[in-house]
Amino acid sequence: MPLYEHVMIARQDLSNAQAEGLVEHFGSVLADNGGKVVESEYWGVKTMAYKINKNRKGHYAFLKTDAPAPAVQEMERLMRLHDDVMRVLTIKVDEHEEGPSAQMQKRDDREGRRERR
Repeated sequence: MPLYEHVMIARQDLSNAQAEGLVEHFGSVLADNGGKVVESEYWGVKTMAYKINKNRKGHYAFLKTDAPAPAVQEMERLMRLHDDVMRVLTIKVDEHEEGPSAQMQKRDDREGRRERR
């Protein structure tokens, strides 16, 4: 089956649990249609470069999936219809990279720094 990567931005006024619940919900939609979520990452609340629907921040989530095209199309359709999801980006890849994504590696690098005075 083809491999995909998805990045989703949800509204900022959701709680962390609700945002992670959205990821689980769309993962189950994908599973119901014959696909599977290989890995998912919740990136947290981040500031966007420009406002989307009067929101300056959003909950970011990243999914690595292995699914047929109709399952991905159905998941994207439901994401576009969902009120809490502001943006979705889906990319077809040849293979998934091992380890955490670039965003998670960036967060790990920050934790090793010393404190400012």
